[in-house]
Amino acid sequence: MVFKLLLVEDDPEIKEIISDYFTEKSDGLFEIHTAETGNEGQINCMYNEYDLILLDVMLPGVDGFTICRELRKTSDVPIIFITARHSENDRLHGYQLGCDDYVSKPFSLAELYAKVTALLKRSKGMVRKEIMHSGCIKLDPYRCTVYVNDEEAILAPIEFAILKILMDNKGKVVSRDRLIIQIWGYDFDGNDRVVDNHIKKLRKALGDASSQIKTIFKKGYKLEGNNEKE
Repeated sequence: MVFKLLLVEDDPEIKEIISDYFTEKSDGLFEIHTAETGNEGQINCMYNEYDLILLDVMLPGVDGFTICRELRKTSDVPIIFITARHSENDRLHGYQLGCDDYVSKPFSLAELYAKVTALLKRSKGMVRKEIMHSGCIKLDPYRCTVYVNDEEAILAPIEFAILKILMDNKGKVVSRDRLIIQIWGYDFDGNDRVVDNHIKKLRKALGDASSQIKTIFKKGYKLEGNNEKE
């Protein structure tokens, strides 16, 4: 089996290094297609089916975030961002748009190859996740959209990540420490008040559904359906 990969990267040296490494390392397992601009990448996606896409964020023309968002409207193809943008908000935004992994430059070619190989193995047996429901909230994990009573709710990346975790654990208490570890990582040096602040923002964004997020004193938060008692 040959896997067809699309690499969208405007730096010719990086593009050549990745293409050569993957072609040689895979011994013919990977067929690498390349594009230098966002527009060229979009055209390639229109006329070809790929098993995985390596996508730079800062591109001439259409940027990588836009390409990812448009692809997720119709495709579940695995997407890995390769970018010099290191900020937490950029990473969270990428995940909210539906990317599967995020690699910051400079990176190890061996590590990138391992990530691609592992993601391809998982994706080949992947079943598309259903839309998640809780009371009047609907969350689409692939299109990264949230609806309350069939009206779209616009969530910032961190609020979306928190809601997704609460939906995954509907009816169960999720501690502040767990939210911090899953969203900010083990090396986060702030305090758990940051979770409370983002919960306030999430409740505001959810409007009529805000009451579904229950505060469990000294324990954390729990998401419930409208018809469930606190």
